[in-house]
Amino acid sequence: MLMSSPDALVIGSTGLIGRWLVPELTRRGQRVALLSRNAGARAQAYRDWVAAMGGAPERLVFLEGDLDAPRLGLSADDELALHGVRDVFHLGARFAWHLSADDARRTNVEGTRAVVELASRLPSLRRLVLVGGYRIGPRLNASGAVVPAPTRGFTGSGAYEASKALAHQVALETAARLGVPVTTVHPSSVIGDSRTGATVQSLGLGDTLQRVHAGTMPVLLGSPETFVPVVAVDTLARFLAGVAELPETLGQEYTLLDPSTPPLHQLIRWAAERSGRRAPRFTLPVSWVRWLPERLLGVATESLDFLDTARYPVEPALTLARRMGMELPPVHTVMDRWFDFLRATDFTPDVERAREAAVRPA
Repeated sequence: MLMSSPDALVIGSTGLIGRWLVPELTRRGQRVALLSRNAGARAQAYRDWVAAMGGAPERLVFLEGDLDAPRLGLSADDELALHGVRDVFHLGARFAWHLSADDARRTNVEGTRAVVELASRLPSLRRLVLVGGYRIGPRLNASGAVVPAPTRGFTGSGAYEASKALAHQVALETAARLGVPVTTVHPSSVIGDSRTGATVQSLGLGDTLQRVHAGTMPVLLGSPETFVPVVAVDTLARFLAGVAELPETLGQEYTLLDPSTPPLHQLIRWAAERSGRRAPRFTLPVSWVRWLPERLLGVATESLDFLDTARYPVEPALTLARRMGMELPPVHTVMDRWFDFLRATDFTPDVERAREAAVRPA
């Protein structure tokens, strides 16, 4: 059992968002418990990461756990040691193309249900912060009114996106039933650190840029209005840490993205210019290519679901960010640094390269 209780619990600490959130929380003086598989074996490397990011590794507590395990794999003593936790941040998910529906449900849906149930058993809980995704959050219709996201099922969407939508629904229903105080943050595509461009993954939009850089993207998919918005990972980490501290965020849902992100076709032309490549000249609607074999398409078919023209209600999040003293960094500067980092790592970024690029906050 732990000697004293942490202030916060982060589930998903070894993923992209978690690796920036945990140092941010420790810089705010919080003692942070990290739930992960093989926690003991990962502990020293993670402490080194937090130190390189300007955090306080001495404030970390490591717990062995698993989203796939009953009660997250925590013992009764582990749960007792968490009784002083005020804030739980749930970032954990299984993210990959071609997930089976069973695997996606087990980790992303049932794992999320277990997180909410754990939060309900923590007597000092102030907030459960859920990280969803911009495509499962609210959006704007043609008239500019805020409307819910379309319903997504496992038969009409990839297992990852369908499971995230269902997990969000299950989380809110379970939290309401158990009286758990919740705030939801829906980030857009998360790219590199605004100061260094560093990241620990390229899956998603980074894969698209890799194809542009390699000159293997034959056509532009979608339309000139196709929008894949971005947000810098360090900006998101500061926002997540801040929402738990503000009473008025209780029960609220925020979509965080940079509205200045250029439409996807402009973004691809920017990447091509920076790589000295010729941008694709021809455009095809997504509906025309969705049924092509992936070996011809060059990307996972389910990734096409992210290519649409929807816009999102971002002003509540930006207003809240300004209240926290945050301003979004210039999006083109962030993208330049991120793209340069991806190219420097041959589009295979890892923790070691990201740590080398880390800049300690002043």
